[in-house]
Amino acid sequence: MTGLRVIPSWRHGQERLYVCHTDGRNIAWYDREAARVNLLSEGEEDGVLKALGPFLTGPVTVGPPPVPTPAELARLSLHPDDDLAPNRPGEALLIALDREPGPAHRLRPDPRRKALAAEQSVGEALDALDGAGWHALHSVPLPGGDRIHHLAIGPGGLYAVHTLYARKQRVTVADPMVTLGRREPEPLLRRVRADADRAAYALTAEVHPVLALTEPADVSVPAPLREVRVLRDTDLTGLSRLGGVLKPADVEALHAMARDRRTWRRV
Repeated sequence: MTGLRVIPSWRHGQERLYVCHTDGRNIAWYDREAARVNLLSEGEEDGVLKALGPFLTGPVTVGPPPVPTPAELARLSLHPDDDLAPNRPGEALLIALDREPGPAHRLRPDPRRKALAAEQSVGEALDALDGAGWHALHSVPLPGGDRIHHLAIGPGGLYAVHTLYARKQRVTVADPMVTLGRREPEPLLRRVRADADRAAYALTAEVHPVLALTEPADVSVPAPLREVRVLRDTDLTGLSRLGGVLKPADVEALHAMARDRRTWRRV
């Protein structure tokens, strides 16, 4: 017996296994993704590795935590209430549905649930870009109750992504109008551009507007669009092939700035 406990935890969307003394004091943590055991206390390596033995999945590096970058220091200084990084895709809708689920039986499905499905599908696609040096933030709140559905930051630049549930529907995009199935056209591209403009003002950087369509039956764009990209949710992985705009340090600095809720209060 080492007298040490292993406690699993999630931090910024990643799993960590903390090693603690019986008094609750942390002495190490195991980062599975980095295959690294970070020691906070010298002379505890043998006990820590013995306690983590059942959880180790292969060779690991053992040593003191790496020195944080300026972007990491900015992130660590954030109060949890001001950190937007833990937001799930559709976070605002999830909270709204939890508070007011609506009647159990209704003639038509709650439109919020379709919107949530769209944001979750697009959010998962953007989160999958993480390995290519991208970061995605979800449900970024704006003054007045508005929000940016998703913000993607990576080597190819910054993208404000607005989602639209279009399952098995024909979508026609004629700037600024968007027609979904047999519904009346709506000037949705104005909203998409406005989201990008507000993000550009907050971050003092160019932000590209994107309309992401989930599972459309067909997409028609009769004429070239001004600035806006219209993508299917299955095409979002193509963003990972874009580069040459931002250096890794710039990506991290912009991500640290964007994840701070206070950045958006001045928009």
